[in-house]
Amino acid sequence: MTRTGFVAIVGRPNVGKSTLMNHILGQKLSITSRKPQTTRHQILGIKTEDDKQIIFVDTPGIHKISDKAINRYMNRAATTAVKDVDLIVMMVDRMRWTDEDEMVLQTIKQQRAPVILVVNKIDFIKEKEELLPYLQQLSEKHHFDQIIPLSAKTGSNLERLEQLIDSYLPESPYFYPEDQITDRSSRFLAAELVREKIMRQLGDELPYSMTVEIEEFSHDGRLIEISALILVERSSQKRIVIGEKGTRLKQIGQEARKDMEVMFDCKVMLNLWVKVKSNWSDDERALRSLGYDE
Repeated sequence: MTRTGFVAIVGRPNVGKSTLMNHILGQKLSITSRKPQTTRHQILGIKTEDDKQIIFVDTPGIHKISDKAINRYMNRAATTAVKDVDLIVMMVDRMRWTDEDEMVLQTIKQQRAPVILVVNKIDFIKEKEELLPYLQQLSEKHHFDQIIPLSAKTGSNLERLEQLIDSYLPESPYFYPEDQITDRSSRFLAAELVREKIMRQLGDELPYSMTVEIEEFSHDGRLIEISALILVERSSQKRIVIGEKGTRLKQIGQEARKDMEVMFDCKVMLNLWVKVKSNWSDDERALRSLGYDE
C-alpha cells in the first residue's frame, strides 16, 4: 500500500524554507537568495520513492503586512497553504524568535494538522550549549509534536526530519505521476530563475519592485528559446537592471541560462528585455495578469 501526504513548510521570511525543500528533493526547484521574500508563490515539490509520495508546499514568508497588494498576496498564499495538509513544518532561524515568528505560530494554531518545529541554521550557533535551553523555551510556546534542530544548507539532521515526516503520511494512492516533481510549468520555473539572479545581484537596489514575465517559450527538441520581460516600477530601476553598457543584464542572462540548461536538460537561448510598468506591485489586476493569483 502506498502512502501520500501534503506537508506545508511555513515560517517568516528568510528562515530557509526553500533551501530545505530543495535539499530534501535533491534538486533546485524553489529559488533562493539572502533577501527576505524571495519566494512569492506557493510551489509544490513532489518526492516519490519507496512506496511513498510527499508533496511539499513551499510558501512565501509570513510577514508584517505592508500596504502593497503583493505583500497581501504573499501572506494569503502562505496562510492558505496550511489548510487541509497532513503535516505542518514550521521553521525558525536558530535562536531568534521575532514578532513575525509569533504571527506564523498564531496562524498554525488555528489548524488541526500536527506541527514539527524546525530550528534551522544551527551551524551558525557558536555557543552550542545554549541550544538545549532554547529548545526548552520553544516547547513552552506551543504543543509542537516534535522540535528538531538542523541545518537545511549543510543537511545536518535532515535525515531525522525526513524519517519523522514519513511517519505522518497516511495510506493513500499517489496524487501525481511518479516522475513529476512540481505542479509548476516550465515557463514559471524559467521566470523564477531570472528573478533569482536579479534578487541575488541587485537585492539591495531593487528588492521587491521587480517581476519577470515569460513572453515566449518554444521547444523544438534540441533547443528551448525563451524571451523574458523584466518589469520594474521606475526608469531609474530599469537603468540599474541593464547596467553600464548592458553588462548587468548580460550577466543576469548568462547565469539564468546556465541554470535553465541544467533544469530543462537542454540547450537554451534566452533573450531578456526590461520594461517600466508603474506601480505593478500594488495593482490587483496587474498582479493577476502576472500570475499572482490564488
